[in-house]
Amino acid sequence: MLIILLGPPGAGKGTQAEKITNDHNLAYISTGDILRSAVRENKELGRKARQYMDEGKLVPDDLVVEIVKDRLLNPDCRNGALFDGFPRTVEQAVFLENALPDLDVKIDRVLSVEVEESELIERLTGRRVCSDCGANYHLKFKPPKVRNVCDQCGGDLYQRDDDSLETVKERLEVYKKQTQPLIEFYQKRGLLSPIDGNQEIEDVYKQISSILGEL
Repeated sequence: MLIILLGPPGAGKGTQAEKITNDHNLAYISTGDILRSAVRENKELGRKARQYMDEGKLVPDDLVVEIVKDRLLNPDCRNGALFDGFPRTVEQAVFLENALPDLDVKIDRVLSVEVEESELIERLTGRRVCSDCGANYHLKFKPPKVRNVCDQCGGDLYQRDDDSLETVKERLEVYKKQTQPLIEFYQKRGLLSPIDGNQEIEDVYKQISSILGEL
């Protein structure tokens, strides 16, 4: 089983990915993880990728897909894999589509976790982190007992730069520009399943399980 999981920042993809991979015995694959792993292992593909990364450049789509193909040959992918946030663009999707027949595998389903933008903004901008112990809080979902004070150590809570309203809106805009064409790409191929991410975590997973159970 080969599954692609799409969703904007704050949609809860990480939580759902963990549940999916555990229940279906799938390998978890994200672009960042496999690129770092390839570089760390000093394989030929990793050395090529590192040249771009060291220069602060994006690794070319065809090279990313070659590294993905290599990752799929690992024993933990015997039962399949879940791609989290990959592919990111239609160009990557095309490269991947053309590469998979070499491995005699195909994409079974693309899950797109959809959440209203106002909800995403509330989720992301409400996060707070302790400056001393690193504990995580949320103003709505996991508030501290005393405002802006860590329950565990009494340290000050702060908002990370990437959780500011301006940055969050920029991240969501980038996601929309990159991913909307990708959603249409997989929709035309009959692979896309929209998931209502506005629900409670368990309800979201029930919807996902129902879809995967039909494969």
